[in-house]
Amino acid sequence: MTPARPPAAGRLASLVPGLLRNRTFRRYWSAQSISMFGDQITSIALPLAAVLVLHAHAAQMGYLTAAVWLPSLLFAMHAGAWADRFGRRRILMIGADLGRAALLTSVPVCYLLHLLTIGQLYGVAFAAGTLSILFTVSDSALSVAVTPEERYVESTSLVYSSRAFSFVGGPSLGGLLVQLLSAPFALVADALSFLGSAFFLSRIRPSEPPPDPGGKGSLTAGFRFIAGSPIVRASLIAASIVNFFDFVFLALYVLYATRSLHVRPGLLGLVLGAGAVGGVIGSLATKRVSSRIGIGWTYVVGCIGFPAPLVLWALAGGSQPLVLTLLFVSEFLSGFGLMLLDISIGAIFAVVIPNELRSRVSGAFQAINYGTRPVGALVGGTLGTLVGLRPTLWIAVIGATSGFLWLLPTPLPRFRMPADASEPTATPRPPSPSEQASPPEPEPPAPPGQRPQRQPSC
Repeated sequence: MTPARPPAAGRLASLVPGLLRNRTFRRYWSAQSISMFGDQITSIALPLAAVLVLHAHAAQMGYLTAAVWLPSLLFAMHAGAWADRFGRRRILMIGADLGRAALLTSVPVCYLLHLLTIGQLYGVAFAAGTLSILFTVSDSALSVAVTPEERYVESTSLVYSSRAFSFVGGPSLGGLLVQLLSAPFALVADALSFLGSAFFLSRIRPSEPPPDPGGKGSLTAGFRFIAGSPIVRASLIAASIVNFFDFVFLALYVLYATRSLHVRPGLLGLVLGAGAVGGVIGSLATKRVSSRIGIGWTYVVGCIGFPAPLVLWALAGGSQPLVLTLLFVSEFLSGFGLMLLDISIGAIFAVVIPNELRSRVSGAFQAINYGTRPVGALVGGTLGTLVGLRPTLWIAVIGATSGFLWLLPTPLPRFRMPADASEPTATPRPPSPSEQASPPEPEPPAPPGQRPQRQPSC
C-alpha cells in the first residue's frame, strides 16, 4: 500500500527553517528584516538628496558620511556600558526606532517648506547614527537571548539573509522612489520601516541577560576583554582596516557613479540591488562553506572577498552597458564576500563573548571599528577633492583588501564552532557560569505585551 503523501501545507511548512517556527525568533527576525530593507533605501536616498537636491561636492559628501558614523567614535563605549546597566535592552531599541523614524520624517517636511539644507542632513545623519549605536549595542545581548547556542550560525545566517535580500530590493526601490518622488520623499520608506521594527519588538519578551549595576571598571570592561582575547582583537584590527578604506570608497561612489560614469539614479539603484543577489547567495552558502573550511577561515575569505571586487568600479569605463555590467559583477561578488564576513564573525562572537559583557564589548568594538568610518569618509572626501575620484577608489580598494593580512598570524583562522570542532575550540576566554547558560528553547506561550530587534555589519 502506497504511504499517504503529507498534505501540501505540511510539505510547505517543512521548508521553513526551524528557527522561524519559534515565535520569539520569528518576530525578532521580522523586525530586523523590515528595518534593514528601509535602511537600504536610505543608503541611496540620503546621499542622492545631498547630490541632486543640494548639489553637494566631494568634501560635503565625505562630511555627510562621516556624520552617520562619528557617534560610534564618540558614544559607543558609553552606550554599551549604559545598556548593560539598564538591562531592558528591547525598550532601548524601541525608543531608538521611534527616534530615527521622527528624524528621517523631518527631511521631506523641511523639503516641502523649502527649508532643507546640507546642515540639516548632517544633523539628521549624526542624530540617527547616535540612536543606531544604542540600538546595536542592545541587540548584541538580545540576539543570543532568542537563539539556542547550537544554532548561532543558523540564526546569524537568517538575519543576514534578510540583510542580503534588502540589498536586492532596497537600493532598487530607493533609486526608483528618488526618480519618481525625489530623494527627500524616498526617506519616508525608512521612517516607516523603523515603525515596523518597533511594532515587532513590542511583540516579544525574551529572557534578556540581567542588568549589571556596573562596578569598578565597568566603562572599560569591553576594551579590557578585547585586549585579552586574541580572537576578538584580531577581528577588530582586520575589520577596522576594511571599514576605514571601505568608507573612503563609500563617501564617493554615488558621486562617482552619477557624475563620472553618468549613471542615472534609477539605474544605479537597480544595479546595486541586482548585484546584491550575490549577498543572498552568500548568506545561504555561508553555513556550508564554514562547515568545510571552518568558521575562522570563512571570515578570512570574507575579508578578501568583500573589498577586492570593488576594483571593478575603478576600472569601469566605456559604453554604458559595459559600465553597468562591471558595476553589477562588482556588487554581486562583493555582496557574496560581505555575507561570509558578517555571518561568520557574528557566530564567532556569539560563542566567545560572555553574556554579561556583550553590550560593553559591542560598544568598545564599535568605538574603534565604526570609529574608523567617519575618519575614512573624511579622508575619502579630501582625497577625492585633491587627487580625483577614480584614484581615490583605487586607494580604497587596495587598502581594504590588505586587512586580511593581519589575521594570518593569529588564532582566528583556525577557530571552529563548538558543534563543528573535533578538538577543543580555540576560545580565548575562561568559562563562566553565565556563559554556560543556554538561551531559551522554543518559547512557551508568552504573556501579553512583548518585543524584538536588529543589527549591522561588523
